[in-house]
Amino acid sequence: MMGPGTKRLLPRPLTAVARLLSLVFLFAFGGCLSQAETYAAKSTFSFQSVVQEAKELSERPYKSPKGEVPDSLSVDNYDQWRNIRFKPDRSLWRKEGLPFTLQFFHPGLYYDRTVTLYTISPKGEVKPIPFSKDLYTYPREEASTLVPDNLGFAGFRVHHPINKPDYHDEVAVFVGASYFRAVGQNMNYGLSARGLAIDTVLPSGEEFPDFRKFWIHEPQRDAKDLTLYALLDGPSVTGAYHGVIHPGKETVIDVELTLFLRKPVGKLGIAPITSMFHHGENSYARVMDDFRPEIHDSDGLMLATSTGEWIWRPLLNPKTVLVNSFRVNNPLGFGLSQRDQDFDHYQDLESNYENRPSLWIRPVGSWGEGRVELIQIPTDKEVYDNIVAFFVPSKLPEKGEPLSFAYQMFWHYATESPRPPGGRVVATRTARTKVEGARKFVIDFAGARLDSLPADTPVEGVVTVGSGAKFMEQQVYKNRFAGGWRLVFQILSDEAISADKDRPKTKDPVELRAFLKLGDDVLTETWSYVYEP
Repeated sequence: MMGPGTKRLLPRPLTAVARLLSLVFLFAFGGCLSQAETYAAKSTFSFQSVVQEAKELSERPYKSPKGEVPDSLSVDNYDQWRNIRFKPDRSLWRKEGLPFTLQFFHPGLYYDRTVTLYTISPKGEVKPIPFSKDLYTYPREEASTLVPDNLGFAGFRVHHPINKPDYHDEVAVFVGASYFRAVGQNMNYGLSARGLAIDTVLPSGEEFPDFRKFWIHEPQRDAKDLTLYALLDGPSVTGAYHGVIHPGKETVIDVELTLFLRKPVGKLGIAPITSMFHHGENSYARVMDDFRPEIHDSDGLMLATSTGEWIWRPLLNPKTVLVNSFRVNNPLGFGLSQRDQDFDHYQDLESNYENRPSLWIRPVGSWGEGRVELIQIPTDKEVYDNIVAFFVPSKLPEKGEPLSFAYQMFWHYATESPRPPGGRVVATRTARTKVEGARKFVIDFAGARLDSLPADTPVEGVVTVGSGAKFMEQQVYKNRFAGGWRLVFQILSDEAISADKDRPKTKDPVELRAFLKLGDDVLTETWSYVYEP
């Protein structure tokens, strides 16, 4: 990615005649104009401007952005990079007293490429945001001398008052490949989103395209949201993105995107979410000893199908890579959720896992046939994101043909969300039994209606056990301490009941499903689980 270059003064919007003359001039002398001047010479900048640029970019060979940042800044030293501090008083739009302000990340450490940033004024003028070392404090004077004057930015963060009216809180961050994060009111950062996922966990290796350019609209003085555009580029795909950030108690980001394939891909993940799960109450075999009962940014995948079913899949730190697919046609939504928000379950005064947001993706328009894929990767450290979820469309376009999607992203507290509308799973626990080869599962369900049912209500559990094991027994109880209802059931592995004692023991995961009902009335979402023997 090229740096933003030198600052230029751009002309005001042109009259029709002047615009026509400027286009003639541009055609004849286009090489003399900067990128920002080119945008200004065209008609009003819009999402279609980015779509057109993405299409044209897809028709040219991919050019890697590696090498834009000097090796001296790419040292594997987090503290050294973190000590390069942006000066808050130099925040963009701070002096103007606007409701949104921007701060910029310095390249270095893992961020070995830069991104070009522009602003769009209320009059439609497009201006580059120039890099300057004066925007930062450096830990040592000699460190500053290693930085080129036109280096460029690694990314940016958005500030807006959401907790106090007189303080600009950090509400969103865009830095590193196509990664970004957001928070709502009183939240800590947790899981991340990405612009696109390509060939995740395929043998060919995962591709990480980059956001190469951003255009951010200068907000009005009474603005409640911030509009931006982004250009994505990678070896296989280019893309245009339009986003509107609505900060608040529940921060919402509206997204629309158009992609163009440079070459075929094995798997295209739309609206990808990346998170971390080390262990939780369902971890019957701890990966490591730790004083904290649970460590995770998210504890489950939630999915709403077009048939009206809500599915909850508790997360695992698996023994081997697990890839689970949920076939859907026009899904109503999916996301990774942090349902457990009880500090006592984490006991971490620094990480504050109980304060992490959940992220819900609500498709806009018809997404067609495809699958929601959940990928869970073994990890022995909480610093690694080992959970990925996204939508994979069944059909991809030919090279050069557009592929478009739109969706809303809700960064929210799970305990304050109306999703799902009925009873939900609040805890999943497992245990050994006295019977060899058997396993016990204890699932707690809660919800307003469930809580109101008397203990003698004939609530039933519906349990389905996949291949590799057999259902043994179940009980359903009113939870008189926590409210809601508890389902307890046991399964027995196939090899434990096989007459052939020399039969090799199976290690294949066993798929389980369960929900509660009252007569013909389904009371809860569907608990969906994969048990690793």
